[in-house]
Amino acid sequence: MHYLFPAAEVNALKEYVMGNAALALGALSAGVGLVAGYPGTPSSEIIETVSKYPHAGVHVEWSVNEKAALEVAAAAAYSGVRALVTMKQMGLNVASDPLMCVSYVGVKGGLVVVSADDPGPISSQTEQDSRRFADYCRIPVFDPASPEEAFQMVQDAFELSEKYSTPVILRPTTRVCHAYASIEVPETYAPKEAEGFVKDSKKWVIFPRLSYLNHGKIEARNTEIASLVSGYGYNSIEGSAGEKAVIASGVSYAYVKECLKGHPEVRLVRVATAFPFPEEFMLKALSGVKEALCFEELSPYIEEQLLKLAGKYGLNVRVRGKLDNSLPHNGEYSVELCASALSRFLGIELGLEQIDISDAPALPVRPPVLCAGCPHRASFYAVKRAMQGKKAVFCGDIGCYTLGNAMPLDMVDTCLCMGAGITMAQGFYHTDKDSVCFAFVGDSTFFASGMTGVANALYNEADIVLIVLDNSTTAMTGHQPHPGTGRNMMGNVVDVISIESVLKGMGVKTVLTVDPLEHEAAVEAVKTCAAQKGVKAIVFRSPCIALSKPKGKCLVDADKCIGCKKCVRELGCPALTVKDGKVFIDRNLCTGCALCAKVCPANAIGGEAHE
Repeated sequence: MHYLFPAAEVNALKEYVMGNAALALGALSAGVGLVAGYPGTPSSEIIETVSKYPHAGVHVEWSVNEKAALEVAAAAAYSGVRALVTMKQMGLNVASDPLMCVSYVGVKGGLVVVSADDPGPISSQTEQDSRRFADYCRIPVFDPASPEEAFQMVQDAFELSEKYSTPVILRPTTRVCHAYASIEVPETYAPKEAEGFVKDSKKWVIFPRLSYLNHGKIEARNTEIASLVSGYGYNSIEGSAGEKAVIASGVSYAYVKECLKGHPEVRLVRVATAFPFPEEFMLKALSGVKEALCFEELSPYIEEQLLKLAGKYGLNVRVRGKLDNSLPHNGEYSVELCASALSRFLGIELGLEQIDISDAPALPVRPPVLCAGCPHRASFYAVKRAMQGKKAVFCGDIGCYTLGNAMPLDMVDTCLCMGAGITMAQGFYHTDKDSVCFAFVGDSTFFASGMTGVANALYNEADIVLIVLDNSTTAMTGHQPHPGTGRNMMGNVVDVISIESVLKGMGVKTVLTVDPLEHEAAVEAVKTCAAQKGVKAIVFRSPCIALSKPKGKCLVDADKCIGCKKCVRELGCPALTVKDGKVFIDRNLCTGCALCAKVCPANAIGGEAHE
């Protein structure tokens, strides 16, 4: 074990769990008392794991957004309670305001912020690097390379947070979050005892003078932390001394180690605590080294730190990595990519075991698409029909419905970040009065970051049509509840917050609620709102097909089908295919939404009666 602080002896059980689950169990093992966050791949399973395991005395919540989650957790940490906040890297942008401030104010109980980075990106808008945020906010960051390390590091992060009264970032990446491993976990969990909140306005109320004084303390604290983590077991040196060294962090360390099996003459240096940078450790690791190659996903953060270190101490070492194009800046790394770069750097051929896949069938092409029967398809199609022949701009948002940009719907012109569709529609209106400006937002995103944009539109006299795509869940990240679903993560049934009531309370005068699968009614609702001035809203409400049972299957009467393929051309439903010039519906995919039946000009599509 690579403990940063002495660990207590506990009775343990061995469990085979996902990386996110290991992280959650590590937090429970550390005595966490409050867990809050907002769902976002690849982090979502952390909170779900906490809720599934015994957690008496631990408050668990999906907050409306990451900013709210961190502020809830900060209050708990002010009270001496250990608090965990979870999000993906995009959520750290939303939480950056309180994160920067709580760095200056400090905490009493441990406060750990899990920001799961997404190299690729596999399911994100950006490939941003949370280590940069740690440096920017001047708070420590841990970088696990495996689920086992994530389990231990979150415990170390809580200890470090309390010892130095600072929030700490834990930065797993997608492959660590979703890998599986056997973890020894305690048989029981209990929150660490907390003193409670002690009023002290000179400590807890942030003022410019307090920030000025605390800034100096932060820098002094980080120097001490850098010295401490220089002796951290996960900051390691493997292999014999030589003039060349390989530096790695995060999951890249696991890839590089796999490549270097059987090559003990190569020095492998692992950095697990990118900030504060462990200078003492690295000076020892670089002793006698003339050339170093850095492996790290996303930004060249450690590479830059090594260049600074070389300049500061006059080291005669050439640092290579992303900055000299030895390795790519973008995308995930792999064993194969690392082996290729290592072979060039070391001048040896790394013989990785190859599996013959020459006779394997080609993988099917599976572009992302709205599910068969998804109510969002019906919503987009209704707007498209209502606006046919008119000049319109369609501003999208973050969620399943971003896939409305795909052909043949082609109904998402912009997508920036959560909640931006509502405010961007206003920008288009103010600069182009001839367009009908639409903003699409999901029900979960509406609560997370949509209401501010609505208030802005009302106050600044925008003319937009707001379309709330309410499928009664947070579908894209795994069907988590939100304030509009009537239940929370503590397992309680709560009052549903009505989106319509919120909109009307804010001052939106026209708010229509329609089932988008009632196609003609949906089209008329769009035409009605588009004809009015000001801020208008339509709530298209129909449950996600993953939540509702199929209503039977649709079938095509081949005798009636005229082969026009209008249903295929206009809807793009994956259940619709063409065989021998006729449309065919895949019964394994069809959910019976019957939108295709409403589009068919020959009335060739119906229910089970066509069988």
